Amino acid sequence: QVHLVESGGGLVQPGGSLRLSCAASGGTGSSYGMAWFRRPPGKEREFVASIRWNAHYTHYSDSAKGRFTISRDNAKNTVDLQMNSLKPEDTGIYYCAATEYPGAIITATVPFHYWGQGTQVTVSS
Repeated sequence: QVHLVESGGGLVQPGGSLRLSCAASGGTGSSYGMAWFRRPPGKEREFVASIRWNAHYTHYSDSAKGRFTISRDNAKNTVDLQMNSLKPEDTGIYYCAATEYPGAIITATVPFHYWGQGTQVTVSS
């Protein structure tokens, strides 16, 4: 059983930056593929970015590409999401998720077995 805890959310102005972190405990966290999802207000949860267990492959949604960077530190069992050039439409609850899927590219259709509780990100002036 993997336990995921997100941190780093908050209020930021448009154009600003924020760094989210996800700490994994229990199980063998470094062997899981990891991803970030978000749920905008009043909308369905959507995929943001993913990273394979060995960090050799990453995958981004079109809205995140070029602005967000996902990374991981397997020694610390953490996965970060650096978000730059934030827009109001990036507002939402951001969730960290882990998958046992062994493939190279982790997309939104991959089954995710563990989820964090989420952290709120609000982009507003």
